[in-house]
Amino acid sequence: MTREAWVLGAASNRFGKMKESGREAGARVALEAIQTAGIEPKDIGYTFVANAFGLSEKQAHVGPLINTALGIPEVPSCTVESACSSSSAALHEAFVHVAGGFLDAALVVGVEKLSQLDTLTATSYFAIGADYPFESHNGATFPGLYATIADAHMKRYGTRREQLGAVSVKNHLNASLNPHAHFQKPITMDTYLESPMIATPLRLYDCCPFSDGAAALVVVAAEKYPNPHTEPLVIRASARAGSIADMHDRPDLTSLPASQRAAQTAFRQARVEPGQIDFMEVHDCFTIAELVALEDMGFFPRGQAGAATAEGLTARDGKLPVNPSGGLKAKGHPVSATGASQVVEIFEQFNGLAGPRAVPKTSVALAHNVGATGSSASVHIFGRR
Repeated sequence: MTREAWVLGAASNRFGKMKESGREAGARVALEAIQTAGIEPKDIGYTFVANAFGLSEKQAHVGPLINTALGIPEVPSCTVESACSSSSAALHEAFVHVAGGFLDAALVVGVEKLSQLDTLTATSYFAIGADYPFESHNGATFPGLYATIADAHMKRYGTRREQLGAVSVKNHLNASLNPHAHFQKPITMDTYLESPMIATPLRLYDCCPFSDGAAALVVVAAEKYPNPHTEPLVIRASARAGSIADMHDRPDLTSLPASQRAAQTAFRQARVEPGQIDFMEVHDCFTIAELVALEDMGFFPRGQAGAATAEGLTARDGKLPVNPSGGLKAKGHPVSATGASQVVEIFEQFNGLAGPRAVPKTSVALAHNVGATGSSASVHIFGRR
């Protein structure tokens, strides 16, 4: 049994530093998403919660706590962990259950809070998303691992620092128009080029911030909600793929095979080509990640995404808008909330809620989310009714 599934409601808080706990933020955005969908908490049949680092708050098994706050303690919940792609994996599970006829409505919640930790401890939490014995334990950090990807890309394709900078400048400009964003101030290319080196060739403004945040989605069976209160996102594709976890075992450091495979599967499911995508949210934990994602998914030939970005093709008013939300780079990256927040952006664009960051066309959109350095990847494609 396969049914059309919709994202009928979506909500996010402002990313940055939360005063409330993760469970409180998760429950609050969940209720907002449910209300936006025009349904009641009692209509939810299952809650999929993404929360990779809940133990940083000494709180695991957060799903029942969120359900209890919503007044539906009897509803089953499940915690989904896939590093930075956790809430995209949760969305995939919700889609499978709804499209497969097991549920009529599911709730997806992504939440993370790490600001109560010092920088070294927070970095240590992030590092467990990589292979700890072989990478993290030997001093490899995520900036260092993605710097390796950037260095390889530069050497093979001649990618320039100014092209990485173009990603950063673009996404900070977009985030300055996004009330959900961690950073709401544009930067210049000079600011980018003068920022401190973090891991050569990546500078401070190549790197996303540590962010707290929460985002929620309501996924429903279209046949059960024929008169929606919103412009729903039709889930035309939901695809996931994996890859070799350790970078030292990969044959090519300039691409993420999981992104390639997930994208190929998603395009096949949705029966669309890359050229039919109007805009997208992609995983840009570092500026090089945005360029590699665009090339992996077939939007630009190998080595050409940097030049295309510098020419303005991926600007909000360009031929192919990328990360109108500001992306992880400037909107922020609260790990388990990131994938769901990408879909919140698409929902707001489809429903005319994006304000000054609205993109020209919103018929078909794509969300791409990566776990760690590409050992997991999710690609979702959304359309209109």
